[in-house]
Amino acid sequence: MTAPILSAIDLPTGEIAVHGAFDLAAASQWLARSGPAAHFAAEPGVLHLAFPVEGSWTCAGVAVRQRSPGTVEVGVAAPIEVAARVIAQVSRMLSLDVDVSGFTGIASRDSVVRRLQARYAGARPVLFSSPYEAACWAVLTQGMRAPQAMRFREQLAARHGQAVGEGGLISFPAPPALVELVSEPSLGQFRLARLRAVARAAIDGRLDAGELRALPISQAVSRLCAITGIGPFSAEQILQHGAGHHDLFPRLDTHFHEVLRAEYGLPPDTPPDELEPLADDWRPHRSLVAHLFRVHRVAALGPGSGPDSGPDSEEA
Repeated sequence: MTAPILSAIDLPTGEIAVHGAFDLAAASQWLARSGPAAHFAAEPGVLHLAFPVEGSWTCAGVAVRQRSPGTVEVGVAAPIEVAARVIAQVSRMLSLDVDVSGFTGIASRDSVVRRLQARYAGARPVLFSSPYEAACWAVLTQGMRAPQAMRFREQLAARHGQAVGEGGLISFPAPPALVELVSEPSLGQFRLARLRAVARAAIDGRLDAGELRALPISQAVSRLCAITGIGPFSAEQILQHGAGHHDLFPRLDTHFHEVLRAEYGLPPDTPPDELEPLADDWRPHRSLVAHLFRVHRVAALGPGSGPDSGPDSEEA
Protein backbone atom coordinates (compact mmCIF):
# COMPACT_ATOMS: atom_id res chain seq x y z
CA MET A 1 0.00 0.00 0.00
CA THR A 2 1.35 3.43 -0.90
CA ALA A 3 1.98 6.20 1.61
CA PRO A 4 1.34 8.68 3.11
CA ILE A 5 -2.07 8.17 4.64
CA LEU A 6 -4.21 11.27 4.20
CA SER A 7 -5.86 12.73 7.26
CA ALA A 8 -9.19 14.46 7.58
CA ILE A 9 -9.05 18.20 7.00
CA ASP A 10 -11.07 21.02 8.50
CA LEU A 11 -13.42 21.90 5.68
CA PRO A 12 -17.00 23.03 5.84
CA THR A 13 -19.05 20.00 4.93
CA GLY A 14 -20.14 20.30 1.32
CA GLU A 15 -23.82 19.97 0.52
CA ILE A 16 -25.50 18.36 -2.49
CA ALA A 17 -29.09 19.33 -3.24
CA VAL A 18 -31.34 16.34 -3.88
CA HIS A 19 -34.04 16.73 -6.53
CA GLY A 20 -36.45 13.83 -6.40
CA ALA A 21 -36.49 10.72 -4.24
CA PHE A 22 -33.18 9.43 -2.88
CA ASP A 23 -32.34 6.93 -0.15
CA LEU A 24 -28.72 6.88 1.03
CA ALA A 25 -29.29 3.54 2.78
CA ALA A 26 -30.38 1.96 -0.51
CA ALA A 27 -27.26 3.30 -2.20
CA SER A 28 -25.11 1.93 0.61
CA GLN A 29 -26.70 -1.50 0.38
CA TRP A 30 -25.98 -1.60 -3.34
CA LEU A 31 -22.34 -0.59 -2.76
CA ALA A 32 -22.01 -3.30 -0.13
CA ARG A 33 -22.91 -5.86 -2.80
CA SER A 34 -20.79 -4.39 -5.58
CA GLY A 35 -17.60 -4.19 -3.57
CA PRO A 36 -15.92 -0.77 -3.99
CA ALA A 37 -14.11 0.79 -1.06
CA ALA A 38 -17.13 1.68 1.06
CA HIS A 39 -18.34 1.22 4.62
CA PHE A 40 -21.78 1.98 6.03
CA ALA A 41 -22.33 -0.24 9.05
CA ALA A 42 -19.46 1.08 11.19
CA GLU A 43 -21.22 4.42 11.65
CA PRO A 44 -25.00 4.13 11.21
CA GLY A 45 -26.35 6.52 8.64
CA VAL A 46 -22.93 7.49 7.30
CA LEU A 47 -21.51 6.17 4.04
CA HIS A 48 -17.70 6.20 3.91
CA LEU A 49 -16.05 6.05 0.49
CA ALA A 50 -12.50 6.12 -0.83
CA PHE A 51 -11.50 6.70 -4.45
CA PRO A 52 -9.01 8.39 -6.79
CA VAL A 53 -10.17 11.89 -7.72
CA GLU A 54 -10.75 12.09 -11.44
CA GLY A 55 -8.21 14.26 -13.25
CA SER A 56 -5.79 14.95 -10.41
CA TRP A 57 -5.82 11.27 -9.33
CA THR A 58 -5.23 12.24 -5.71
CA CYS A 59 -6.87 9.67 -3.44
CA ALA A 60 -9.72 11.01 -1.31
CA GLY A 61 -12.02 9.83 1.43
CA VAL A 62 -15.54 11.06 2.15
CA ALA A 63 -18.23 10.65 4.78
CA VAL A 64 -21.72 11.03 3.30
CA ARG A 65 -24.82 11.79 5.39
CA GLN A 66 -28.41 12.43 4.41
CA ARG A 67 -29.70 14.95 6.92
CA SER A 68 -33.02 15.51 5.15
CA PRO A 69 -34.79 14.25 2.01
CA GLY A 70 -33.53 17.28 0.10
CA THR A 71 -29.89 17.48 1.20
CA VAL A 72 -26.85 15.20 1.32
CA GLU A 73 -23.77 16.34 3.23
CA VAL A 74 -20.25 15.31 2.24
CA GLY A 75 -17.27 15.54 4.60
CA VAL A 76 -13.98 15.40 2.73
CA ALA A 77 -10.57 13.95 3.57
CA ALA A 78 -8.32 15.20 0.77
CA PRO A 79 -6.13 18.16 -0.12
CA ILE A 80 -8.24 21.31 -0.03
CA GLU A 81 -7.58 22.16 -3.67
CA VAL A 82 -9.53 19.08 -4.84
CA ALA A 83 -12.38 19.28 -2.31
CA ALA A 84 -14.92 20.76 -4.72
CA ARG A 85 -14.03 18.14 -7.32
CA VAL A 86 -14.46 15.40 -4.72
CA ILE A 87 -17.97 16.58 -3.86
CA ALA A 88 -18.92 16.77 -7.54
CA GLN A 89 -17.63 13.23 -8.03
CA VAL A 90 -19.71 11.96 -5.10
CA SER A 91 -22.75 13.67 -6.62
CA ARG A 92 -22.21 11.75 -9.86
CA MET A 93 -21.48 8.46 -8.07
CA LEU A 94 -24.82 8.63 -6.24
CA SER A 95 -26.69 9.97 -9.31
CA LEU A 96 -27.52 13.16 -7.45
CA ASP A 97 -26.41 15.24 -10.43
CA VAL A 98 -29.77 14.67 -12.14
CA ASP A 99 -33.24 15.91 -11.24
CA VAL A 100 -35.56 12.89 -11.04
CA SER A 101 -38.53 14.74 -9.58
CA GLY A 102 -40.46 13.98 -12.77
CA PHE A 103 -39.89 10.24 -12.50
CA THR A 104 -43.41 9.66 -11.18
CA GLY A 105 -44.67 10.56 -14.64
CA ILE A 106 -42.78 7.59 -16.08
CA ALA A 107 -44.24 5.29 -13.45
CA SER A 108 -47.73 6.48 -14.32
CA ARG A 109 -47.22 5.30 -17.92
CA ASP A 110 -45.73 1.89 -17.10
CA SER A 111 -47.24 -0.40 -14.48
CA VAL A 112 -44.08 -2.52 -14.20
CA VAL A 113 -41.93 0.54 -13.49
CA ARG A 114 -44.57 1.80 -11.05
CA ARG A 115 -44.35 -1.44 -9.09
CA LEU A 116 -40.55 -1.35 -8.99
CA GLN A 117 -40.52 2.30 -7.98
CA ALA A 118 -42.85 1.55 -5.07
CA ARG A 119 -40.79 -1.43 -3.95
CA TYR A 120 -37.38 0.26 -4.26
CA ALA A 121 -38.31 3.83 -3.36
CA GLY A 122 -35.38 6.22 -3.46
CA ALA A 123 -33.04 3.86 -5.30
CA ARG A 124 -30.85 5.55 -7.89
CA PRO A 125 -27.99 4.24 -10.02
CA VAL A 126 -24.85 3.89 -7.90
CA LEU A 127 -21.73 4.26 -9.98
CA PHE A 128 -18.09 3.42 -9.84
CA SER A 129 -16.04 6.41 -8.78
CA SER A 130 -15.03 7.10 -12.39
CA PRO A 131 -15.04 5.60 -15.88
CA TYR A 132 -11.45 4.60 -15.12
CA GLU A 133 -12.46 2.41 -12.19
CA ALA A 134 -15.41 1.02 -14.15
CA ALA A 135 -13.07 0.10 -17.00
CA CYS A 136 -10.70 -1.65 -14.60
CA TRP A 137 -13.67 -3.62 -13.25
CA ALA A 138 -14.61 -4.56 -16.82
CA VAL A 139 -11.11 -5.95 -17.38
CA LEU A 140 -11.14 -7.85 -14.08
CA THR A 141 -14.49 -9.50 -14.82
CA GLN A 142 -13.55 -10.73 -18.28
CA GLY A 143 -13.63 -14.51 -18.17
CA MET A 144 -14.31 -14.81 -14.43
CA ARG A 145 -17.16 -14.56 -11.98
CA ALA A 146 -17.78 -11.35 -10.08
CA PRO A 147 -16.78 -12.69 -6.60
CA GLN A 148 -13.37 -13.71 -7.94
CA ALA A 149 -12.97 -10.34 -9.64
CA MET A 150 -13.84 -8.63 -6.34
CA ARG A 151 -11.03 -10.50 -4.62
CA PHE A 152 -8.57 -9.35 -7.27
CA ARG A 153 -9.81 -5.77 -6.93
CA GLU A 154 -9.34 -5.92 -3.16
CA GLN A 155 -5.86 -7.36 -3.70
CA LEU A 156 -4.93 -4.51 -6.06
CA ALA A 157 -6.23 -1.93 -3.59
CA ALA A 158 -4.40 -3.48 -0.63
CA ARG A 159 -1.09 -3.65 -2.50
CA HIS A 160 -1.20 -0.50 -4.60
CA GLY A 161 -4.00 1.74 -3.28
CA GLN A 162 -3.95 4.37 -0.56
CA ALA A 163 -5.61 4.62 2.83
CA VAL A 164 -7.57 7.83 3.29
CA GLY A 165 -9.56 9.44 6.06
CA GLU A 166 -9.91 8.51 9.70
CA GLY A 167 -11.56 5.18 8.95
CA GLY A 168 -8.59 3.93 6.95
CA LEU A 169 -10.54 2.88 3.87
CA ILE A 170 -8.22 1.98 1.02
CA SER A 171 -8.97 3.45 -2.38
CA PHE A 172 -8.52 1.64 -5.67
CA PRO A 173 -5.08 2.37 -7.14
CA ALA A 174 -4.88 5.63 -9.08
CA PRO A 175 -3.85 5.40 -12.76
CA PRO A 176 -0.22 6.52 -12.16
CA ALA A 177 0.22 3.53 -9.83
CA LEU A 178 -1.51 1.04 -12.11
CA VAL A 179 0.25 2.10 -15.29
CA GLU A 180 3.59 1.08 -13.74
CA LEU A 181 2.38 -2.35 -12.61
CA VAL A 182 4.50 -5.11 -14.18
CA SER A 183 3.42 -8.10 -12.10
CA GLU A 184 0.61 -9.09 -9.79
CA PRO A 185 -0.10 -12.54 -8.32
CA SER A 186 -2.75 -14.54 -10.19
CA LEU A 187 -3.82 -11.80 -12.59
CA GLY A 188 -1.86 -12.91 -15.64
CA GLN A 189 0.07 -10.77 -18.09
CA PHE A 190 -2.77 -10.29 -20.57
CA ARG A 191 -5.01 -8.83 -17.85
CA LEU A 192 -2.22 -6.66 -16.48
CA ALA A 193 -1.58 -5.32 -19.97
CA ARG A 194 -5.24 -4.38 -20.28
CA LEU A 195 -5.25 -2.68 -16.87
CA ARG A 196 -2.19 -0.68 -17.88
CA ALA A 197 -3.94 0.32 -21.12
CA VAL A 198 -6.94 1.56 -19.12
CA ALA A 199 -4.68 3.48 -16.74
CA ARG A 200 -2.85 5.09 -19.65
CA ALA A 201 -6.17 6.09 -21.24
CA ALA A 202 -7.24 7.71 -17.96
CA ILE A 203 -3.97 9.64 -17.65
CA ASP A 204 -4.34 10.79 -21.25
CA GLY A 205 -7.86 12.08 -20.59
CA ARG A 206 -9.67 9.55 -22.79
CA LEU A 207 -11.87 8.38 -19.90
CA ASP A 208 -13.16 11.77 -18.80
CA ALA A 209 -16.73 11.33 -17.55
CA GLY A 210 -18.01 14.69 -18.75
CA GLU A 211 -16.63 14.24 -22.24
CA LEU A 212 -18.05 10.72 -22.55
CA ARG A 213 -21.50 11.83 -21.44
CA ALA A 214 -21.49 14.75 -23.87
CA LEU A 215 -20.91 12.47 -26.87
CA PRO A 216 -23.69 10.60 -28.69
CA ILE A 217 -23.86 7.10 -27.21
CA SER A 218 -22.50 5.40 -30.34
CA GLN A 219 -19.50 7.75 -30.45
CA ALA A 220 -18.79 7.30 -26.75
CA VAL A 221 -18.87 3.51 -27.18
CA SER A 222 -16.51 3.74 -30.15
CA ARG A 223 -14.13 5.93 -28.15
CA LEU A 224 -14.08 3.43 -25.31
CA CYS A 225 -13.62 0.47 -27.66
CA ALA A 226 -10.40 2.08 -28.90
CA ILE A 227 -8.83 1.19 -25.53
CA THR A 228 -7.06 -2.17 -25.58
CA GLY A 229 -9.17 -4.81 -23.85
CA ILE A 230 -12.46 -2.89 -23.97
CA GLY A 231 -15.15 -4.33 -26.23
CA PRO A 232 -18.72 -3.14 -26.94
CA PHE A 233 -20.31 -4.72 -23.85
CA SER A 234 -17.68 -3.27 -21.52
CA ALA A 235 -17.90 0.12 -23.24
CA GLU A 236 -21.64 0.27 -22.68
CA GLN A 237 -21.21 -0.68 -19.02
CA ILE A 238 -18.47 1.93 -18.51
CA LEU A 239 -20.64 4.61 -20.07
CA GLN A 240 -23.59 3.72 -17.83
CA HIS A 241 -21.92 2.71 -14.56
CA GLY A 242 -18.75 4.81 -14.74
CA ALA A 243 -19.55 7.98 -16.64
CA GLY A 244 -23.15 7.95 -15.40
CA HIS A 245 -25.03 8.47 -18.64
CA HIS A 246 -28.57 9.27 -17.49
CA ASP A 247 -30.55 7.95 -20.44
CA LEU A 248 -29.01 4.77 -21.81
CA PHE A 249 -30.79 1.53 -22.70
CA PRO A 250 -28.32 -1.36 -22.16
CA ARG A 251 -28.52 -3.11 -25.54
CA LEU A 252 -25.86 -5.71 -24.72
CA ASP A 253 -26.72 -6.57 -21.10
CA THR A 254 -28.27 -10.03 -21.41
CA HIS A 255 -29.04 -10.32 -17.68
CA PHE A 256 -31.02 -7.09 -17.87
CA HIS A 257 -32.87 -8.41 -20.92
CA GLU A 258 -33.80 -11.60 -19.06
CA VAL A 259 -35.43 -9.57 -16.29
CA LEU A 260 -37.29 -7.43 -18.82
CA ARG A 261 -38.72 -10.48 -20.57
CA ALA A 262 -39.83 -11.99 -17.27
CA GLU A 263 -41.39 -8.80 -15.88
CA TYR A 264 -43.25 -7.95 -19.09
CA GLY A 265 -44.31 -11.55 -19.79
CA LEU A 266 -42.42 -11.78 -23.09
CA PRO A 267 -41.11 -14.95 -24.78
CA PRO A 268 -37.57 -15.86 -23.66
CA ASP A 269 -36.24 -15.46 -27.20
CA THR A 270 -37.47 -11.87 -27.64
CA PRO A 271 -34.49 -10.04 -29.21
CA PRO A 272 -33.07 -6.76 -27.84
CA ASP A 273 -34.41 -4.82 -30.83
CA GLU A 274 -37.92 -5.70 -29.67
CA LEU A 275 -37.14 -4.95 -26.03
CA GLU A 276 -35.74 -1.48 -26.58
CA PRO A 277 -39.09 0.09 -27.59
CA LEU A 278 -40.35 -0.78 -24.08
CA ALA A 279 -37.92 1.85 -22.80
CA ASP A 280 -39.30 4.70 -24.90
CA ASP A 281 -41.65 5.58 -22.05
CA TRP A 282 -38.70 5.69 -19.64
CA ARG A 283 -37.01 8.68 -21.28
CA PRO A 284 -35.13 10.70 -20.08
CA HIS A 285 -34.35 8.32 -17.21
CA ARG A 286 -33.71 5.00 -18.92
CA SER A 287 -30.58 4.41 -16.82
CA LEU A 288 -32.57 4.87 -13.61
CA VAL A 289 -35.23 2.39 -14.70
CA ALA A 290 -32.54 -0.08 -15.80
CA HIS A 291 -31.02 0.22 -12.32
CA LEU A 292 -34.36 -0.62 -10.70
CA PHE A 293 -34.49 -3.80 -12.77
CA ARG A 294 -30.93 -4.65 -11.71
CA VAL A 295 -31.81 -4.08 -8.05
CA HIS A 296 -34.85 -6.30 -8.51
CA ARG A 297 -32.77 -9.06 -10.07
CA VAL A 298 -30.17 -8.96 -7.27
CA ALA A 299 -32.94 -9.02 -4.66
CA ALA A 300 -34.45 -12.08 -6.34
CA LEU A 301 -31.09 -13.87 -6.36
CA GLY A 302 -30.76 -13.37 -2.61
CA PRO A 303 -27.79 -12.84 -0.26
CA GLY A 304 -24.34 -13.19 -1.77
CA SER A 305 -25.35 -12.01 -5.20
CA GLY A 306 -23.60 -9.03 -6.72
CA PRO A 307 -22.77 -7.36 -10.01
CA ASP A 308 -22.63 -9.56 -13.05
CA SER A 309 -19.46 -10.39 -14.89
CA GLY A 310 -19.06 -9.40 -18.50
CA PRO A 311 -18.68 -11.64 -21.54
CA ASP A 312 -15.64 -13.84 -21.79
CA SER A 313 -12.43 -12.14 -22.93
CA GLU A 314 -13.71 -9.14 -24.82
CA GLU A 315 -11.17 -7.98 -27.33
CA ALA A 316 -10.66 -4.43 -28.51
